[in-house]
Amino acid sequence: MIEEWRADQEANHTNHSPWAIFKNDYHDFDRYLADLEQGLVPNSVFFLLDEDRNILLGAVNIRHTLNDYLLQYGGHIGDGIRPTERRKGYATELVRLALIECRKIGIDRVLMVCEKSNVASAKSIVKNGGILENEITDDHGVINQRYWIHLP
Repeated sequence: MIEEWRADQEANHTNHSPWAIFKNDYHDFDRYLADLEQGLVPNSVFFLLDEDRNILLGAVNIRHTLNDYLLQYGGHIGDGIRPTERRKGYATELVRLALIECRKIGIDRVLMVCEKSNVASAKSIVKNGGILENEITDDHGVINQRYWIHLP
């Protein structure tokens, strides 16, 4: 999955979200898993597995708290679906499942951020109750949309 994702990034200059799954060398899988949750804020990483086909479809990184940077540009949830499995509804399902996990750890107001050009990501956020608060331009001129999802 990660090799496919990296090839797509190089060919199409796409971003790599969730970044947490790309920061470590996955060739030593036990160490890879052990190092996933090391970050600047407490966080959890989950993978979406298609059990019938036995393939990983995507991943999500849930940040339990937000620092100043994440409050502006990252949010609580970073998610992504491998390139060959996109546009099949998996991102919407992955966000839905991530919101359940957010509720379990006590986050009742979830921030999700995506680049304005990433229409598919915005759709999965809105389908899960995301309300656009504003747009912020980062230091590289990229417009990011900030959505809040209130959990019951």
